[in-house]
Order: sequence, then C-alpha cells, then structure tokens
Amino acid sequence: MSVAVWEVMRRRPLGFVVSGWVPRCWAFLLSGVLVGLAVLLLLVALLFVGVSLSVVGIGPSVAGGIAALVAVAVSGIPVAALERRRLRLVEPEPLPAPRGSRARTGALRRLRTRLREAATWRELAYALALGVVLTATGLAFTALLGLSAMLTAAPVIVWALAPETVMIIPGRAVPHPLAALPASAVGLLGLLVSAYAGGLLTGAHVWVARSLLSAREDSLRSRVIELTRSRARLADAFEAERRRIERDLHDGAQQQLVALSMTLGLAELELRGQGSPAAPLVARARGEARQALDQLRSLVRGIHPQVLTDHGLPAAVTELALRNPVPVTVDIDLPHRLPTAVETTAYFTVTEALTNASKHSGADQVTVTGRLRDGTLVLDVTDDGHGGADPDAGAGLRGLADRLAILGGTLTVTSPLGGPTRLRAEVPCSA
Repeated sequence: MSVAVWEVMRRRPLGFVVSGWVPRCWAFLLSGVLVGLAVLLLLVALLFVGVSLSVVGIGPSVAGGIAALVAVAVSGIPVAALERRRLRLVEPEPLPAPRGSRARTGALRRLRTRLREAATWRELAYALALGVVLTATGLAFTALLGLSAMLTAAPVIVWALAPETVMIIPGRAVPHPLAALPASAVGLLGLLVSAYAGGLLTGAHVWVARSLLSAREDSLRSRVIELTRSRARLADAFEAERRRIERDLHDGAQQQLVALSMTLGLAELELRGQGSPAAPLVARARGEARQALDQLRSLVRGIHPQVLTDHGLPAAVTELALRNPVPVTVDIDLPHRLPTAVETTAYFTVTEALTNASKHSGADQVTVTGRLRDGTLVLDVTDDGHGGADPDAGAGLRGLADRLAILGGTLTVTSPLGGPTRLRAEVPCSA
C-alpha cells in the first residue's frame, strides 16, 4: 500500500525538509488533534449516556440509552466522511467510499442496513483509533513542535521581555538575547526532527485510514457485478418493450390499415363507371392508406424484424442487404444461434452501419462479415467510400457504442480520408 508522503521522503530525503509537504503534514496532524479530541469526547459522552440509561433507566430512559448506543455504533460514518476529506491535505488520491449511493428508503431500514455492513464497524474502529491512539501521538507531536518553535524564537522572546528575567533552563537566567542562541539552535534541530517526525506520523495515519476507511476489493467487485446485472436487466426490459410495441403495431394498427385499404378498394369498385365525383377521392384515399401501410410495415421491421426472431442473424442481415440501395455482400457464418440480446444488438449495429454507408460515404460496395471467435461475435462492416467518418459527429455511432457497452462489447471505427471505412463490433456472447 503506497503512501504519498512516505514515497516523497524516500525519494527526496533532504529536499523533503524544505518542501511544501512539511506544513501540510503539520496542518494535518494539528487538525487531527482537534478532530480526535472532539470524537473522543463525543464517544465517551454517548457511551456513558447509553450505558447509564440502559442499565438503571426504565421505560423511555432505556429507549434513550439504546438510541445512544446505536449512535455510538454509527458515529464512525460521519467521522469517516470528514476524514476522507481531510486526508486530501496529504494524499493526492481520494479514498474510495466503501458504500455507493442507495435508493431512498426509510430511516429505520437504512439504519439496519448500516449496522449490518462491515464497513460501518471498520469506520467505528477508525473513530476509536483516531480518538485515542492518533490523538495521543498528535498531542506528543504538538508538544515537540511547540517547544521547538519556542526555543527557536528564544532570542526574540528574551529581547521582547527585557528587562524581565527569562529562564530557559530552571534556575539559570538568560541575561541577553545573544545568550539564547544555543537554545535557538536546539529549537532549529527540534524543528528538523519535527519535519521528519510529522512526515512519518502522517504516513502512519494515512496507512491506518486507507486500511479501515477505503472500499475493500470484494466490495468493489460486488458493485461491478451488480452494475453489470442491472445494465443487463435494463437492456432486457428495453428489448421487451420494443417487442411489445412491435406486436401492438403489427396486430393492431397494421391490421386496421389493411382493413381500411380493403374497404376503400370495395368502395372504389362500387363507384367505378358511375361518374361519381367521389370516385377519384376514394382512389386517392386508398393510395394513401396503402402508402401508410407500407411505412408502418417498414417501421415495424425497424423495431424488430420477424426474420431475426425466426431465422437468426445471418438471414436478417441478408434481408437487410437486399433492401439496401448500395450493393452489400454478406458473409456471416455462425455455428449456432446466438443469445437474443446479442443478435438484436448485432443486427441494429449492421443496420446503422449500412444506413451511414448509403447516406454519407458515397460507397459503391459494402461488405459485412461475421464470425464467432472464442465466445465473442466479431462483426466487420467495410465500405469503399470516401472515408472521414467521425463517431463524435453524430449520435448514431455513439448510440451504438453505448448499446454495445451494455453487453460488454466494443465498437471500433476506422475511417481515414479517402477510405475505406471499417466498423468493427465485438460482442461477448456470454452477456
């Protein structure tokens, strides 16, 4: 566990004395004495009240005593929060908090959660160490620093108090300021010792704080796992909502438009040959209904193509290539069907890539290849256009990158000026 102040002392043992680290360490230790004394008094008061009321009290008094003891148990939490801020005086890297943000719940539920966390008891242990051990060492250092400062300033003190008698050593008066120079030399030596002692004590304090207040590796790992699971759940919920919208449009609005088109067709047949002025309007309405139906079918296909569900990614991309205005060569060879989330993400990645190639690249040919390598789907979409594609210029590629990241995948775009443009997506199939 690397401590910044110890590293500076090791690398620059002589330069440390005249560096800015010395006053920072002194400020850290002196402020630690004040904080430690306040914490010690608070813990003693809460413990005394809690034990007294719990043992000799009755009724509400017992409840008050229990509340005081609970306050002792959780008192380390605000102390730890303050200390993480104070440590920034001497530690460039902030300590990671052992617990992340949580959903808002009732106060009693949050309290139960805090009491069950190991981090709460480590923070209480740190508060006790701060109030007793670290405060005691801080007081000893304060005494050394204060005495050294007074001895260093001895000639000035003798001059300022003259003609009053000043005794540095009991029973031996200092007659004039020059006679106090030896004491001043001792004081300077004491300040030198205080500089190194302050660095060592500060480093020890930081080491204790990092041992007790920072997040443990298992805690961080569990947070990462939970974050990954929550992202997967979010992706699944989003995909389920897409499927629901696609089903409602297919079974509802699309069927109604088909029925409307058929009804208008029958009306057109009835009016044909009668010379009615309504006949052209009915024909026009039927054409608009047919156009709306085509647009709706295109929209439904864009939400989630049925061929992807029924036949998998290669067939869906092949169908997509047939509708693309630029010729597309598809070479996707997969040994088996992939997880639904992977297939859907890969399909819309190819869709966005082909759309960009058709609209912006000026390409005459696009090639799509896909292989499964070591449990990861690797997709390459290459066009022979003029290049210069910038992922930061639009939301399309950024959105693809975000969508791939939900599954732990990556998106790489290579597009030098003059082309070709190559989009490479890698999606773990275990996501």
